[in-house]
Amino acid sequence: MKLVHSLALGSLAALLSLAPAVSSAGEASVKTASKEGVGAFLVDSKGMTLYTFKKDSPGKSACAGECLAKWPAFAGDPAAAGDGLKASDFSSITREDGAKQVAYKGMALYYFVGDKAAGDTAGQGMKGVWMVASP
Repeated sequence: MKLVHSLALGSLAALLSLAPAVSSAGEASVKTASKEGVGAFLVDSKGMTLYTFKKDSPGKSACAGECLAKWPAFAGDPAAAGDGLKASDFSSITREDGAKQVAYKGMALYYFVGDKAAGDTAGQGMKGVWMVASP
């Protein structure tokens, strides 16, 4: 009887550990935000701003090494798009290091390490090549 009870508790614990993943699976990984002076832009499900890099080409990221340390790749679910966005505009590209990165209309999406809170847009216009991802 103790073995059955232990197995049941173990199964329950395993199911409970999956609950957050199951409940958040439907949450949009990309949605839109707006800010005066910036306009509308893409953010992740936590409200962190997503950027594009002018040196990228459709389907290919030009950001690697030190660049990637400052501009981490966005690696969410490319099919999960929030209200007003089309899932078909999102895709996944394969970086030269083999990692997957989400792209919007073919252009890779990134975070900026200088953004500390939801809605921050400190990377906007950086060096003339980094822009908030515009819907």
